[in-house]
Amino acid sequence: MTDSVATLRIHPVLLSGGAGVRLWPMSREQHPKQLLPLCSDRSMLQDTALRTAGGEEFAAPLVICNQEHRFIIAEQLRQIGIADAKIVLEPFGRNTAAAAALAALIVAESDPGGLLLLLPADHVIRDEPAFRDAIACAARVAAAGYLTTFGIVPTAPETGYGYIRHGAPIPGHDGAHAVAAFVEKPPRAVAETYLAEGSYFWNSGMFMLPAALFLSELERYEPAVLAACRAALAASRTDMDFVRPDADAFGAAPSISIDYAVMERTGRAAVVPCSIGWTDVGAWSALWEIGAKDEAGNVCQGDTIAWESQGCYARSEGTALVALLGMTDTVVVATEDAILVAAKDRAQDIKPMVERLKKDGRSEPLLHRRVYRPWGFYQSLHSGDRFQVKRLTVKPGARLSSQMHYHRAEHWVVVNGTALVTRGEEQILLRENESVYIPLGTLHRLENPGKVPLNLIEVQSGSYLGEDDIVRFDDTYGRV
Repeated sequence: MTDSVATLRIHPVLLSGGAGVRLWPMSREQHPKQLLPLCSDRSMLQDTALRTAGGEEFAAPLVICNQEHRFIIAEQLRQIGIADAKIVLEPFGRNTAAAAALAALIVAESDPGGLLLLLPADHVIRDEPAFRDAIACAARVAAAGYLTTFGIVPTAPETGYGYIRHGAPIPGHDGAHAVAAFVEKPPRAVAETYLAEGSYFWNSGMFMLPAALFLSELERYEPAVLAACRAALAASRTDMDFVRPDADAFGAAPSISIDYAVMERTGRAAVVPCSIGWTDVGAWSALWEIGAKDEAGNVCQGDTIAWESQGCYARSEGTALVALLGMTDTVVVATEDAILVAAKDRAQDIKPMVERLKKDGRSEPLLHRRVYRPWGFYQSLHSGDRFQVKRLTVKPGARLSSQMHYHRAEHWVVVNGTALVTRGEEQILLRENESVYIPLGTLHRLENPGKVPLNLIEVQSGSYLGEDDIVRFDDTYGRV
């Protein structure tokens, strides 16, 4: 970067509010796709955060996310050595314009000349050096007074992406252009003409924005969004390491994308074209596109076999072998509690089916059998009439809330590690192969005082075994 741009700080903003419904059954509302290791050994959120880690021009990341995901996100950032991120909790989704407004207001307060680098947390970028070059170019264009987007040089007539038509070149910035138009997802014949014409790019949904300019343009075109976000931050509270905007004030923000709110209306929109191996992982077909294929064009992940099959995507995330025989262009994804079998060309149509499952009151759209908590996780193993068996893993030094249940009793058996159990007025230290009984209605707490994870088996028995039968009296993590 030039010296003039190097003095401007780039503030990475990770947008992590989506549910990733089209990647069900792996992606669930309480553990969506950006928090899963779909394309590498790290989650997509972790990969996104690491793309801007270590550069002097980058400030600590700012994460805008669903409040239900806060502890998972904080833990995932800690795992990759990012301890200084600011995590802002949306009370509910209000689309990208409101998320960008929250970020811009926070950045502008501490760094009025700062640049926002808006990055959806569910994208794949395979050429990261080229992406860094594109960031440097976009920063120079943004510093010159433009709201800048990253346009992906198209490699196929994709109908699942929006497009950007470029206009005149930006003087003094090689390759950058003014935006002539944003175009909705086109039918295939139109997409083919875009590809042939050469003046269209895929709309990546990534932006480099001067915070002050974005706020002034948002004030001009969608003042209700800005007013609601400003009021929500003014009435916000800090909860541990999280910023909680006021829910009532934030609820007044119209739900609108940054494209519709500002980018399609401003006269200061610019596009930087780039070829960075980018993919918006919006469906299983996208993971097939970027996956390592065998000689028959199959992508196989986990314990799978594709026999005499072509062009398939097979993935096992459970304990069962997934075997395909004589299949063509088929997606098969198996988890511990659900199996998806779909035609690959219908991968974009999963959402209505998942909505039907939710309407039927099924738990599979919401939760996996393994449910993460700030203290560790629990995993359902077996359930029947008036009983349920779970595995609990408690991190070293962590403890559950002080709680009681009206409808169930619990029996804990330590598999390994050390458990400190408070039962009424008693404190009991348990080691491997030792157990304790918690009667119905008894105040209790479980802690791991050791230096290794605590694993135990919990057997619940009673008339009602739902997770909402918890009355918390004291909680380290501020839950109610």
